[in-house]
Amino acid sequence: MSRLQSRFAELKQQNRAALVTFVTAGDPDYASSLEILKGLPAAGADVIELGMPFTDPMADGPAIQLANIRALAAKQNLPKTLQMVREFRVTDSSTPLVLMGYYNPIFAYGVERFIADAKEAGVDGLIIVDLPPEHNDELCEPAQAAGLDFIRLTTPTTDDQRLPTVLNGSSGFVYYVSVAGVTGAGAATMDHVEQAVARLRRHTDLPLCIGFGIRTPEHAADVARRADGVVVGSALVDQIAKAESPAQAIDGVLSLCAQLAEGVRGARR
Repeated sequence: MSRLQSRFAELKQQNRAALVTFVTAGDPDYASSLEILKGLPAAGADVIELGMPFTDPMADGPAIQLANIRALAAKQNLPKTLQMVREFRVTDSSTPLVLMGYYNPIFAYGVERFIADAKEAGVDGLIIVDLPPEHNDELCEPAQAAGLDFIRLTTPTTDDQRLPTVLNGSSGFVYYVSVAGVTGAGAATMDHVEQAVARLRRHTDLPLCIGFGIRTPEHAADVARRADGVVVGSALVDQIAKAESPAQAIDGVLSLCAQLAEGVRGARR
């Protein structure tokens, strides 16, 4: 069983959803980012998505675009992101960690080398926003052959005809983008979330995690009653943007994570 499978199986037994947190590697700087990463599990994160900084994050809204800019200004790159995962694994061997980002940095790094290094570092899966299933042979298939899950994004505009293609070769979990648009923009109604979950369940047995626009413990709890996982990114990244010091950034992210975790954990009681 992979770390992701184990974690979702364990949570299913506890009858609760996963809190999936997103932060960008190297934001606001390497040392602070590593401290945030190491602190997330104790603050209640069940699964961590770590963003690979990129110059053109076209699926992301202002908050995560700015996180990419801050991380790149602090000289974060893919080798340093993999090093961050290695350092995280020294003290945490159980929390699933997924790298999220775009294909360009991986292609530049070298696909074969990237897969080998990611696996060795302790990465569990990949979410590559701009690589559709028509290109499964480029990264999805070799990554899965090496034991890395490949997690697909589905959206409100992915119709029933398209869904089987998108889900083909998916593993780990399915990430449902609950609003059409970029990260951090708006939020879906609970009616929409319920309909989306019911529709996706007809196509897959994988855990369903819902993100985009979830900012408060109350909102996270609402989604946690309906899905297998709640993804929060922009709200956490905003804590870094408004912090006046690295220490404040660390505290802001971990405090909000703890509040969100409380919402998620109490949702089905």
